[in-house]
Amino acid sequence: MGSSTGKLTTKAIAVIVIVAMLDAVGLSPVIMVLITGVVFVVWLCARRAQAREVERIFDFYIAADAILREEERRWYGFEITEVIEHGESLLDIMPDPPPLSYYTLGALHHRLGNYQATVEYLSRILEDELCYETYRTSPSPQLRRYVTMLRRIEYQPSNAPQTLAAIRSLERARQRNASKLLLETRELLETKKTAQQATETTDVREEMSFAPSLPLGAISAPPPITKVLHDVYQDETRASN
Repeated sequence: MGSSTGKLTTKAIAVIVIVAMLDAVGLSPVIMVLITGVVFVVWLCARRAQAREVERIFDFYIAADAILREEERRWYGFEITEVIEHGESLLDIMPDPPPLSYYTLGALHHRLGNYQATVEYLSRILEDELCYETYRTSPSPQLRRYVTMLRRIEYQPSNAPQTLAAIRSLERARQRNASKLLLETRELLETKKTAQQATETTDVREEMSFAPSLPLGAISAPPPITKVLHDVYQDETRASN
């Protein structure tokens, strides 16, 4: 609360300074009011756009939780792909995305069979200590807005019950399944790699079992049939004599 009050005071002082500068220039009060109004509208639009960016993260959680939780429903591949693209686009907006987003993306990629991407996302939250929530001591403005909205949802669950339910479901899945999912995925990749190497070895052996073909110049044409019959006839005549 103190931080919010301090920021509001700073902005109010900035507005007063701007108005004073415009008055010193000699602008009429009407023009000063118009300029102040335009600045205020631009500020409101910017705040709304920033808030919407954070809201998109919670929309991603709701869509991803529906896919990961309802295993009996047959989701189409393009549906899962669209949710993944939505989540990955948020990584470009936020330089320090929350760890829950990494787990969610890893679990969705695993659902599609993209095991390499699964390992990349899950290894970040399990093997990189700097990715833990505790070590996020210098947050970006986007992460700070995200945490502010998250705490607001937690303190007032009636305002966004579906969002809160999705977050809690994903957090439970992260605590329960993240390590096991990473281990299983690495084993699958290793098994796939071993099978591929065995297949390549078999192909090489089959290629080596065939003798190399002779060049066309070294291949002689067979003798004509008349010469063959003549030789056979002479052999039979000699045998009868």
